[in-house]
Amino acid sequence: MKRREAREQAFILIFERSINHYTTDEIIDAAETCSDIRIDEFAERIASGAEKEEEQIDALIQKSIRGWKMNRLSKVSLALLRMAIYEILFEEDIPVSVSINEAIDLAKKYGGADDAPFVNGVLGTVAKNAGEKSEPAVE
Repeated sequence: MKRREAREQAFILIFERSINHYTTDEIIDAAETCSDIRIDEFAERIASGAEKEEEQIDALIQKSIRGWKMNRLSKVSLALLRMAIYEILFEEDIPVSVSINEAIDLAKKYGGADDAPFVNGVLGTVAKNAGEKSEPAVE
């Protein structure tokens, strides 16, 4: 499985968790038990890591969404932000620009018209505050 496909699986796992509030492990077990779906190791690592670090990640999101409240964010945007911020903070082998661009692409695929620019802006702020000198992706 390509990294892009695995990242999409990670997004779906994180999104699913925001809907039904099961743990990532429970969601993976159900997916693998009830269907022929195999969860990629990378996807599992990202989704489980985002769950483990959710409090820290959500604090960064809240700090970066000027004028918004967490409960007002779309579930798609929130899941993508959690995934990408986990990658930015904890996955040293993934360039920040890749994490941002992949999240934007998934926002375009799964979100509404405003999700991609919103995700781009928040991730750009997070990357800047995390000490990353790269610019956010240009749409």
